[in-house]
Parts: sequence; C-alpha cells; structure tokens
Amino acid sequence: MNATTKIQENGHQKIVAGLSQVLAESYVLSLKTQNFHWNVRGPMFQPLHSVFEGQYEELTEAIDEIAERIRALGFPAPGSFSEFQSLSSIEEVSGKPKALEMIKELLDGHETISQTAYKAAAIAQEHGDEGTADLMIQRIREHDKTAWMLRSFLDK
Repeated sequence: MNATTKIQENGHQKIVAGLSQVLAESYVLSLKTQNFHWNVRGPMFQPLHSVFEGQYEELTEAIDEIAERIRALGFPAPGSFSEFQSLSSIEEVSGKPKALEMIKELLDGHETISQTAYKAAAIAQEHGDEGTADLMIQRIREHDKTAWMLRSFLDK
C-alpha cells in the first residue's frame, strides 16, 4: 500500500500545495538563518553564531523530509529558488542587520512556518492523510520551540 492509497479523492493537490509552501518557507528561512550565522556580529556573536548553526542544520533535515513526503505522494517537489520565492511568504532580508534584528527576523520566520504547517496539517487530516498531518505536527512543535528560544534572547 503506497502513501496515497488512503487519501480521499481530490485531496492530493491540496495536500501537496500545503507541503510545498512549508517546504519553500523552510528553505528561505534556512538560507536566511545561514546568512545570519555567517554575518552575526557584536557582543552576542558566539551564542548566536552557534544557535543559528543548529537552526539551519535542523531546517536542512526538515527540508529533505518534507520534499520526500511530497515525492511519496507522487508529485514533484519544488526545487528551484524561483519556485521557493513564489511559494514562500517569508522574504529575503536586505543588507546585514544587527543581531537583535536577526533574531526578530528569524522569530517571525519560525512563527510563519508554524502557522503554515498548522494549515497544511488541517488539510491533510481533512483528506485522511495522517502521515502528512503527523509530519506537519512535528514541524509545528519544532518551530514553536525555536520561536520560544529566539524570543528568550529578546526578553529584558
């Protein structure tokens, strides 16, 4: 039995559209996080450099898992930067922001993906795709946890 057998008819397109948006947003956020890892400066350099590295490494693993889920559903995964830009509501950052602005940018990105994954999970559940719903719930937990950790840098 393949991944698509139990999914309600006509649900595949909607599920894959949601997964593709989560994939695109994850890719854009990963690139932004790696940029910040390379370019962070100031008194919080060492902790942020390490935190950002862990975050983009985790995102890289998630990107692969999400793309493979799209493939398991029988669809091609988006894979070009232009596709990711068109599907993502997370935008690139211009210039080289200061450390606190980097934290805020990444916090917004993780909160955005959490919301997108929540919508994708609901669509998957509506169409009987528990595998995709489970993956999205895992992503929600990870993004919510990361957002909490980033928020803690901003507490005074």
